[in-house]
Amino acid sequence: MNHSTPSILTPFDIKNLTLRNRLAVAPMTRVSATQTGVATDAMVRYYERFAKGGFGMVITEGIYTDQRFSQGYPFQPGMTDAEQAQAWRTVTDRIHVQEAAVFAQLMHAGALSQGNRFTQHTAAPSAVRPKGEQMRFYFGEGQYPVPVAMTDEDIADAIAGFAQAAKRAMLDAGFDGVEIHGANGYLLDQFLTDFSNQRNDRWGGSTQQRVGLILEVIKAVREAVGSVPVGVRISQGKVNDFGHKWANGEHDAEIIFGSLKDAGVDYIHVTEFEAWKPAFASTTQSLAALARRHAPGVVLLANGGLHEAEHANAVLNDGVDILAIGKAALANPDYPNRLAEGRALSGFDASILGPIANIKESELAM
Repeated sequence: MNHSTPSILTPFDIKNLTLRNRLAVAPMTRVSATQTGVATDAMVRYYERFAKGGFGMVITEGIYTDQRFSQGYPFQPGMTDAEQAQAWRTVTDRIHVQEAAVFAQLMHAGALSQGNRFTQHTAAPSAVRPKGEQMRFYFGEGQYPVPVAMTDEDIADAIAGFAQAAKRAMLDAGFDGVEIHGANGYLLDQFLTDFSNQRNDRWGGSTQQRVGLILEVIKAVREAVGSVPVGVRISQGKVNDFGHKWANGEHDAEIIFGSLKDAGVDYIHVTEFEAWKPAFASTTQSLAALARRHAPGVVLLANGGLHEAEHANAVLNDGVDILAIGKAALANPDYPNRLAEGRALSGFDASILGPIANIKESELAM
């Protein structure tokens, strides 16, 4: 399990923030908040374990951003009012005691919402039913409903929701930075994806236009939080369509990653099912390698099956700065400490995420 690059355990800077190493906990939905989106004691203990286990950076599960269409799941945490923000303060305080950094991942579910206490219907770029079926381990069942196409007012409200949630996350909840969720099939990715975005206004059409909403959110968040680190998560695959690929291959990658760099993000978080593999049939390069080529100088995170040394080293050689670990972190909340001490890793037990993917007491005892 030894990584051939010893620098993975050395400090690394994201803007003005110094991380103790280059290992991050990837965002993972755990549906363990209260019904009103307030972080619970179980969540405090869950996140604290990763900081105690040596991770330099903890990225939260997706946090919904407004009291309209953003909530994706029952028992998902939010950042829409003072009570929600204050509950997160307990999480961030515990992580900071362990000298780790913590980023709030801000998410709008759009058409993939499976439970929203504020509304009975979903909203998306276009009235297109999402592929696949809802996820049972997040309380879903059956097909996704056909969403309502968002108006300009709806889009403006969504942008404002991201900005306001980011401000609460920094000022009231004590986070070190924010990650904008532009991946995995949720709202911002729905606008980026040709299948789900059939608009003929400024938000639809070419790839450059379809990436526009992500860029507007980055701008609004930056204005809200100032100089703190702001990142964005990007993927091709989606929770409801793992195999999706950008239609124009590397040309799309050039537009998307170049636009994110120009927008001034401090990091790009690329996630793929197997992050070390070629991004497209027409190339031998991974999506991370393409991000590095087209967004030089931007800090790069990668996620997707990187607990094996061979795969981790492959993306590090592609120019990745930080490894974001998901399932292996669930199985080994002390992953960095094990790596430093040369201890073996425990295998991932999928029963942790069933029948509902909430936090189990057995995890908290690990």
